Amino acid sequence: MHEHSAIRWWRSRGGVALVAFGFIVAFYVLREHYALALGVLPYLLLLACPLMHLFMHQGHGGHNGGTGSQAGSVVQDAQQPGAGL
Repeated sequence: MHEHSAIRWWRSRGGVALVAFGFIVAFYVLREHYALALGVLPYLLLLACPLMHLFMHQGHGGHNGGTGSQAGSVVQDAQQPGAGL
């Protein structure tokens, strides 16, 4: 395989310009609509809860029963011959 150092798009010249332009636009929009932005903040906080729940559960495998749980190992030990002696 060929190793190539792929430049991420936001580190390219066009990406940096686009990100900077986005920050400038966001600054002026928030400056002109400050009262509206503050009125939306509580709803954004409430929206953040389910989004964090959705994205954060990918890190530990979700709710698939947990085969490595303590209860599962007790059941496996009880099924082995001579267990509990």
